[in-house]
Amino acid sequence: MNAWDEIKIRLESELSAESFQNWVQHTRFIRTERRILWVSVPDEETRNWLESEYAGAINPKVRAAGLTAVAYELSANANDGSHSTSVMEGARDPEFTTPATQLNLKFSFDTFVVGACNQFVHAAAKSVATTPSRSYNPLFLYGGVGIGKTHLMHAIGRSLIENYSGMRIVYTSSERFMNEMIACIRSERMAQFHQHYRSADVLLVDDIQVLGNKERTQEEFFHTFNDLFDHQKQIVISSDSSPKEIPGLVERLRSRFEWGLMVDMQPPDLETKMAILDKKAGIEGVQLPEEVRAFIATRTKGNVRELEGALIKLIAFSSLTDAPITLQMAHQVLKHLSHAPERRVTIDTIQKAVADHYGIKQSQLKEKTNRKTIVEPRQVAMYLVKELTAASLPEIGRAFGGKHHTTVIHSIQRVTEMKQTSAEINRLIHRLLDSLQ
Repeated sequence: MNAWDEIKIRLESELSAESFQNWVQHTRFIRTERRILWVSVPDEETRNWLESEYAGAINPKVRAAGLTAVAYELSANANDGSHSTSVMEGARDPEFTTPATQLNLKFSFDTFVVGACNQFVHAAAKSVATTPSRSYNPLFLYGGVGIGKTHLMHAIGRSLIENYSGMRIVYTSSERFMNEMIACIRSERMAQFHQHYRSADVLLVDDIQVLGNKERTQEEFFHTFNDLFDHQKQIVISSDSSPKEIPGLVERLRSRFEWGLMVDMQPPDLETKMAILDKKAGIEGVQLPEEVRAFIATRTKGNVRELEGALIKLIAFSSLTDAPITLQMAHQVLKHLSHAPERRVTIDTIQKAVADHYGIKQSQLKEKTNRKTIVEPRQVAMYLVKELTAASLPEIGRAFGGKHHTTVIHSIQRVTEMKQTSAEINRLIHRLLDSLQ
């Protein structure tokens, strides 16, 4: 197999079926010459697209094959129209749907569980839904997978539809935005594309990180963003990372995303996870025993989808067997959770983990000093000991150089407050909790 066919196989697994068919499928290997990979493309448009949109995906694979670069050459029958016809058949005219058909009925503000970890982002989303384009514009939500970004996006959309009947809401994913643009370019219907997106009163765009390294799509989104913003239309964007951390995002888009309010969404803490389980179980009409709720909440990480998946699996098993949900059933059905190796968390392991993170010696956590470089790590370590062990307040104090129990209480309260006001501290606590459990 030649180098280009190997690269095509890898691209097929990375790109959407529509994108692969539009831009990659009809390319052919020509030759390798002086460590340059020559590839035949059916038309000038395909060459421009591969060079601008997919260079970030293709070039590393070319180098991994021991070659220095890829060059695209128009095929001999580039002007006979055969490729354009086949692509037009595969890339049908986009069907611009109404938001009511795209927004999930289950994703509303009423079904979103609010806890200490997400109070701020929930309030910001509610504010945008109440007074669009007057509060935060754009509103940029970012965070890991399965922590509620899409839920809030849908909730904003549904709330606006219910409260502003004449308002035009457009919800899309970045992948859909790109594929609709491709189809419109092919069918020479960009005017319709512009009309659809730039006439929106509110534009909700999920997973903006997909546009990284897609120069042509970023250019189109840049003009769409400017047009809406200049006309004081609300824009809400979600991403798995902050604008500065999206690879291949052009500076002019990055700066515009930072114009409004950027909110770092945190994984749910233990209390919020238990509240989510109660809420979801209540919706399903199921009474979840306390010990089962605690088992699922403590054994799952911060991903809400994993949490919900475990609950759905348990409810389904209970329904099929016509048996009540018990802790024994939970252990049986959720073996991937119950059989996970349990680590014995001790004060010593917590102190070591915190000291390593802050770059200090473990013994420094026990010193009688009020230096800031020691006080914060010590308070964090005390908080984690209280969360993860059964140690009493006096025991915790003794483990940290003989501190009085009131000092321990103050440390725990201080970290609790910092978690609510500092996204950085909140992230740190969750990271340490995940590494220790």
